[in-house]
Amino acid sequence: MISDLRDLSRNKGFVPLVAARFVSNIGNGLSPVALAYGVLAIKGSTASDLSLVMVARFAPTIILMLVGGVIGDRFKRNRIVGGSDIIGSVFASVSAISFILGFANIPLLCLMGGLFGVLNALWWPAFSGVLPEILPKASLQKGNAVVGLISNFAVVIGALLGGTVVTLFGPGWALLVDAISFFIAGLLVWRIDLPPLPKKEKNSMLHDLKVGWREFSSRSWVVVVVLAFTFINFCFEATMSVLGPLAFHTRGHGPRDWSFNLAALTVGMIIGGVISMKIHFRRPLITGMLAISMTALWNFSIGMELALSIILLTAILTGISMEVFNVIWGTSMQTNIPEESYSRVVSYDVLGSFAIAPVGVALAGPLSEWIGTSHTLLAGGFIILIASLMPLFYTSVRNLRIQKL
Repeated sequence: MISDLRDLSRNKGFVPLVAARFVSNIGNGLSPVALAYGVLAIKGSTASDLSLVMVARFAPTIILMLVGGVIGDRFKRNRIVGGSDIIGSVFASVSAISFILGFANIPLLCLMGGLFGVLNALWWPAFSGVLPEILPKASLQKGNAVVGLISNFAVVIGALLGGTVVTLFGPGWALLVDAISFFIAGLLVWRIDLPPLPKKEKNSMLHDLKVGWREFSSRSWVVVVVLAFTFINFCFEATMSVLGPLAFHTRGHGPRDWSFNLAALTVGMIIGGVISMKIHFRRPLITGMLAISMTALWNFSIGMELALSIILLTAILTGISMEVFNVIWGTSMQTNIPEESYSRVVSYDVLGSFAIAPVGVALAGPLSEWIGTSHTLLAGGFIILIASLMPLFYTSVRNLRIQKL
């Protein structure tokens, strides 16, 4: 791994990108615990309120994702990423201060989350295209694995700190650390010196979207996997944002035990990153979709209220599966999609993959109040399992290759 890092670091811009992801993901490890239990601690709040706050953060990202894809292909991607992080740190700071000073309320958190979601719609497609501008194609699988690995180390640190900071000092201070991490990461990415964008014809946004759709829809393996993730993310995001925190909220050590779950999930992602650095996947999407099917076990173990140790083991397995898929998918896209339309294709990917995820997050709270959190988690696990296996019936998915350059 050390030799891989040394080789990758020779590419200008790689080190500050990795540093930015490390800093930012410490905050990202803290924030899910802090926000979830901060909302639940507001007097009179319910599971439905938690769903509302999470949807407010999520929905603008999905709605504006295509706009973000066009912008990501028109302007320097590192400036979009860095600027979004810097401005986002302001909105995160307002939420943090509202908890620290005691005036946090659901409408304010929804407003700040919504503004942050708008920025995330710009950030996501642009960020996915930064690494291919830094590394040659031959290094992308290792580069994706290393970025994921370093990022996940940071999330483990943040997740383990999250439960402690929330319990001892309150959610506001954890969210303030998150805001500071965004600001620092934004500066690091902003200063990366990427090559100038090639000169292109000035077309309308509608024209650019049509070109992006043509690149996206012409590859059946992309469409099939994205459709599968429409249903996978519908359930998984509900677990991460609402059902997981609710399941542990009634067990006496909610913030601590949920932070252990997030840390275990990320430890698994670190292991998955190491695996992805060492193995060349000859039929990548077969491996990726089989791996994702294993993530249903986490839902099942939480829903069946198994011992915490068993739940944490399934969280580790889920993390391994997720990171193996993430590296496979990122590398498959980066090596098969033209660079000039890459951000737009990614925006269609994200839009399709998360199209109904906000609905899942919105329904999770009310549904858990109606049929119970455990039953809702079990139903989600079955949907994830079925959706993960369906793409394997398609030849284009089974036959896709990543060339070993």
